[in-house]
Amino acid sequence: MTEYVLDPRITENKDWATLLFVLSFAIIAITKSAFESRFRDFVNLLFSDKYNKVYRDSSQIKSGFTISLFFVQIISLAFFIQLTLNLFGYASKTDWILYIQLSTFLIFFIFAKYLIEKIIATAFNIEEFMEQFNLRKVTYRTYIGLFILPINIILFYYDSIPKIIPISIVAIVLISNIITYVASIKNHQNLIFGKLFYFILYLCTLEIAPYFFMYYWFTKGSA
Repeated sequence: MTEYVLDPRITENKDWATLLFVLSFAIIAITKSAFESRFRDFVNLLFSDKYNKVYRDSSQIKSGFTISLFFVQIISLAFFIQLTLNLFGYASKTDWILYIQLSTFLIFFIFAKYLIEKIIATAFNIEEFMEQFNLRKVTYRTYIGLFILPINIILFYYDSIPKIIPISIVAIVLISNIITYVASIKNHQNLIFGKLFYFILYLCTLEIAPYFFMYYWFTKGSA
């Protein structure tokens, strides 16, 4: 008598990810159409500093251009985090509940950090530097979000992706942050050196400590 063993076929639901990818490109297309000249300068940010010079007013952080691409940034960065966790065996890339948790955490973290920075910058009387610094951070973070969006698609729909890819992207993000710091310090060196103690305290409190604790929490939680 022949004995048959039936193994359950597990199908992963990827429709939610496809919808988010389509939504992201739709937002990018609408933004490009509505802000054609600005979008062109933004895309060339890697090769030219024209965008930062033209759109340097702090009010630009609340513009329709920045807000629309902020949603793309969150979608892209949350995907990248989840896909990186998947590559290292800590999560499933098709877990939409985890994706919602990551997206919510990113939104909360960015806004909470921004509000705390506003309070501390006001207390230290370095509002001008903080506003310009935040604008540059938002600009480069959005640029990175758009840059890794197609990479996310490859990571999501293909298996056997080398781990060097997310590691390289993280390295690029770190380098871009360093460039942002250097550029902001150079543009406001008189203000910073006049309040050097407050600037160092600000840097350690809000630009180093949060990421250190996140790394500590992640490594300990995964152990």
